[in-house]
Amino acid sequence: MTPEDRQALIAEVVAAIQPRPASLSDDEQRWVRMAIQREAQSYRLRQAIIEKTLSGLVWAAIVAVGLMVLDYAKNHGFKP
Repeated sequence: MTPEDRQALIAEVVAAIQPRPASLSDDEQRWVRMAIQREAQSYRLRQAIIEKTLSGLVWAAIVAVGLMVLDYAKNHGFKP
């Protein structure tokens, strides 16, 4: 391998491994933005479902404790 061939090979390798800017078409960019937005909406929906489920469970626990206290009071002489 001659020095000229070696320099040409090195130049080709360097050119091949250099990062190229990713250029997306307008439709592709719009699709990517919509996909990101859809994922964000899905995340917010999951968070809202979790929040509402937990608050419902807390209210159910509060009502259950209240009913247990009322039943205990009735069984031990409380007459409303």
